[in-house]
Order: sequence, then C-alpha cells, then structure tokens
Amino acid sequence: MWRKALRRPFCSQPEVPSLYSFLQPSIFSLKTSQSPSATPPKPHDKTPLTLTQEHKSNLEITLQDSIKNSNTDEAWKSFKILSNYSSLPSKSLTNSLVIHLLSMNDTHNVKRAFASVVYLLEKKQELLKPETVHVLLSSMRDGGGGVAPAFALVKCMFKNRFFIPFGFWGDVLVEICRKNVNFGGFLQVFNENCRIAIDEKLNFLKPSLSACNAALEGCCREVGSVGDAEKVVETMSVLGVRPDECSFGLLAYLYALKGLKEKIDELEGLLSGFGFPDKGVFRSNLISGFVKCGNLASVSATILQGVRETGGQGLCFEEGTYNEVVSGFLQNGSIKDLATLIGETQTLESPSVIVERSIGYGIINACVNLGLLDKAHMIFDEMNAQGASLGLGVYLPILKAYCKEQRTAEAAQLVTDISSLGLQLDVVTYDALIEASMSCQDFQSAFSMFRDMREARIPNLQGSYLTIMTGLTESHRPELMAAFLDEIVEDPRIEIGTHDWNSIIHAFCKAGRLEDARRTFRRMTFLHFEPNEQTYLSLINGYVTAEKYFNVLMLWNEVKRKVSAEGETKLKLDTSLVDAFLYALVKGGFFDAVMQVVEKSQEMKIFVDKWRYKQAFMEKHKKLRVSKLRRKNRNKMEALIAFKNWAGLSA
Repeated sequence: MWRKALRRPFCSQPEVPSLYSFLQPSIFSLKTSQSPSATPPKPHDKTPLTLTQEHKSNLEITLQDSIKNSNTDEAWKSFKILSNYSSLPSKSLTNSLVIHLLSMNDTHNVKRAFASVVYLLEKKQELLKPETVHVLLSSMRDGGGGVAPAFALVKCMFKNRFFIPFGFWGDVLVEICRKNVNFGGFLQVFNENCRIAIDEKLNFLKPSLSACNAALEGCCREVGSVGDAEKVVETMSVLGVRPDECSFGLLAYLYALKGLKEKIDELEGLLSGFGFPDKGVFRSNLISGFVKCGNLASVSATILQGVRETGGQGLCFEEGTYNEVVSGFLQNGSIKDLATLIGETQTLESPSVIVERSIGYGIINACVNLGLLDKAHMIFDEMNAQGASLGLGVYLPILKAYCKEQRTAEAAQLVTDISSLGLQLDVVTYDALIEASMSCQDFQSAFSMFRDMREARIPNLQGSYLTIMTGLTESHRPELMAAFLDEIVEDPRIEIGTHDWNSIIHAFCKAGRLEDARRTFRRMTFLHFEPNEQTYLSLINGYVTAEKYFNVLMLWNEVKRKVSAEGETKLKLDTSLVDAFLYALVKGGFFDAVMQVVEKSQEMKIFVDKWRYKQAFMEKHKKLRVSKLRRKNRNKMEALIAFKNWAGLSA
C-alpha cells in the first residue's frame, strides 16, 4: 500500500496574498483586497545611477556600527540606500542585519526582516544563509502572527529555486501550522517540496516524519480526501520515510469516517507488519472516525475487540477518546447502549485489570469530566435494570466527583455500598475521600469511611488517621477526638502516641473543660500511655486559668513521685514545667510544695527566674503575715519563711 502509485493534482486552496502585502500595517492579517506592489517601497523618489566605492564602504561601516550599537533605524536606512543602488552589503553583514531585526521582537522589525529576505530571494539569493530563514520562520512561529506569511516565504523560496535542507524550514512550518490549525494549507507546500525533491533528486529536501504526518493530518482531518492521503503515503514510500503509529492512526480515522472496512483491515495488517504491536493510537483514531460519522455499532465493536486482544487487561485510551465516545452516544440518546457496552466489557475484562484501564472507568469518568454526572447515574440505573454487575471502575469516577463537589455524605453511602458488594477501594481513594470530608467538617462521613477502611483490612491507616485528628484539632472538637481515639486505640495498624492524647487534653483545657481533660488524662494512663512534660503543662495552664491551684498541687505530688533523686526518670523536669509549677503553687499559697520544686530544680541545675514569683506572691499574698501563721500552722510558717528568704522578700 505504501508503494501504491497515486497521481493526483494538488487540493484546491485559495492563493496566498502577494508577498509584499506582508509590508502592510497589519503584519499577519493579510487582506486580499489590497493591491500588491511589485517591489518594496523605495527610500527616495529619484534613484541615483551609481554609487562610489567610498560611499558604499561608508554605508557598510555605518550599517555594521549601527547593528553593533543597536541603532536599528539607522541600520535599516543604510541597508535601504545600498539596496536602492543594487549594491548590497557582504553576506555576513546582510544576514547580521536580518538577525538583528528579528532580535528586536516587534512587529515593525519583523516586517523589515521579511521584506529583506524576500528581496534577497528575488535579487541576490547567494547572500542569504539557510540559518537566517530558520530564524525568520521561528520568529513567525513565536510571534503568533498566523500562517499566511510563512507559506508566502516558502513559496517564494520555491519560485526562486532557493532550495535549502528541509530541516531549516520544514519542521518550523509544521509547528506554525499546528499552532494555527492549518494542515490543509501545509499540504500544498508539502506536495510541492516532495515533487522538487523527487524530480531533481535533492535528498536534502526529504521531509521529516513529523512533516509527513502533518500532511496526512491535513488530508485526513481537514480535507477528508482518501486520494490525497494515499498520495502522501506513496510519497513517503518513494522518499524512504518510514511511517509510525501516528501515520497509521490518521489513515484509520479517514477510512473509518468514509466507512472503508476493507482498507481498515488492510491497514491493521500493515500495522503488525511494520512491527507496531501496540494498537492504542490506531484504535483511538478508528473510534474517533466512527463517532464522527455516527457509526456507534462499530465503536462498540472496536472497543470489545480491543479488550479481547489485550487478554482482558483493559485499554489505554486517552481521556479525549472516551469523551468522544460518550458525546457520540449521548447525542444519539443511547444511554442503554453505553450501559450495554460497559456490561459486555466487564465480562471480558480480567479480575486483575487495572481499574483506570477498564472501559467502565473510562466512560463514567468521561461523563464526570464533561459535567454530566446525572448521565453517569442514568448509566448506573440502566446497568442495574439490565442485571449487569457493577465493577469498581464504574464507581471510582463517581466517588472522585463527589469528593470534588464535597458531597461527602453521598460518598460515604456509596463507599458502604461498594464494600457490601465485596469490592475494595485503595488507600489513596480512602485518603482523598476522608480529607474531603474533614475539609467540609463532615466528621460523621469521615468516621464512617474510616470504619469501612478498617473493616476492609487496609494495611496503611496512618495517613487517614492523621487527617482526621488534625481536622478535629483545627475544628476544636476534642470530644470527637477522644471518642475517635478510644475507638481505634487497640488497632495495631495505627501508631498512637502520647502526643495524640496531649492534643485532646490541651484542647479540653483551652476550652475550659477541665473535667473532660482530667478524664482523658486518667484514660490515657489506664491504657499505659506515659504522660510527658507537655501533658502536665496543658493541665497546669488549664487549672491556673480556672484558679484551681489545689489540682496543681495534686499534679506536683504525682510528678514528684516520678522524679527520682538521681534524676533517672521517665519524666524529666525542664525549665517550662518548673516555671509552670512554681507560678501556680505560689499563686495557690502552697509554699512547702514550692520549696520542693525549688529543691528539685537546684538538683537538676535548672535556672529559675525569681522575679516572676515575687510578683505572683505580691499579687496574691501581699497581706499574708508570718505572725498569723505561727499561731495556726508551724510547718506552713516555716515554708513561707523559706520561700521569702529564697525569693528575697525577707525585708
């Protein structure tokens, strides 16, 4: 097939406007109504007949210096004077001017560069370097000025037989055409280039594979001509350009569009013959062509055949292909046919198929991407009516849509339904759903999905556990944190530490719920989680805020038992904890305990700022007298004296 000779005239296309219309004010929006001028504008009305060598040398020096100093207008003026005398500067200087003009990155100077190159092509092309043509086309590509000037430049090259290697201009022209979605126009240039290459045996004009595919795309996707497409194929064969999967895919689209089944079968055989085992691109283009012409039965047949050929391992279609399938079926009101297609593919797909490669996932995901979630539900209902089993791939896109729209209660119910069918979600999906639930403060849905996650024996629960705990902390819901922690504390898959209990205790204390904090503290110690410095700090601060200093004394008695004389303990006093105990105990008037803390701090060489406790004493016990205590409690009197001596309050 690739060697079948097909001789056809070029596709009819409107003529590109005259080259010099490019010099009009709108550089890239050419107007056919403008009358083209035969030559560039002349700098003077009257042109002298001769130019002395000295004058020419001076102009070239001025041109060179102007380029060097970026004096663009002066450089252009010098070049126009030289060209007006038909006495162009050297090759190096001429190309330097064009490159300089293009480097300015503005429309006006791109016009000047284009006019200069066209002038050189027609008057003295030996001065023009191929690299300069490449830079000019690249500037047109990057400037976003349309495709007509680029076509005009290349046609001027052909007209004046300025043949340079394809790599200097062809691939850039393809990029320009792709950017402007105009491969139909490129087809003309491609055919002319290949004719010259073959007729004059100029191997350096051999087009690249990407250029050949661009020409094929023009034939297949824009023009829709089988004859023109097969002519491109024949040209590729003659020039020795080996096709790739894209080449076959483009032809597959055209043959499907035209309903040429025999040619499709022939093309599929050639695909294997060229050593392309992966038919993904081929099938995608076939489906696109069938959808375009409304042949939905062939769409279904192509998909089912593909699933069979992969041994039930699914198909790697891009999202765009599924979007086309869904749009094509829905435009024809074929919800039932879509449901049937999913059901039939599920019977062919292996249980080990990757979920994202299943056809059901692709179709339902396309519904979601197209904003047609209601249609996805209708497909669900139709599959249930048909008695088809619903695979995990059908559910996942719906869950992701619920997650995105924060419809977390519906997501939680759907997760329960999925679990009841014996299907298991992966940890990534669970994590995303739980995170979405926590972000919109739907805590019950998060708890429900975490229970399903545990019951499904997911090994990695830590991520979702941390998401829930963090969300509850940020939402100031310590009671839910306590209940949640109590529920999962014995699960070996979850790593729970003292810091988790501390978070709950701190939140309760901050909210003034001291009884709940103390209850959590008791529960924590009952489960053998060892309190640390932060645990006691939170409790002390909570008690101080509520002025419950006796509770602080009870805490100190507990801490004192844990701190050995040698300092080898499970709990280590630090500056913050010593400070908190001293401040609270001074406020409460428990001076015996105060001096015990002081003694421990001295043993452990912890610095204590006495000034803070002087202030606390003066605020709370300014009127307290030792003489009053002497009659009531000798021990308390001695402790008070010891504290005042230590704090420097004896005077």
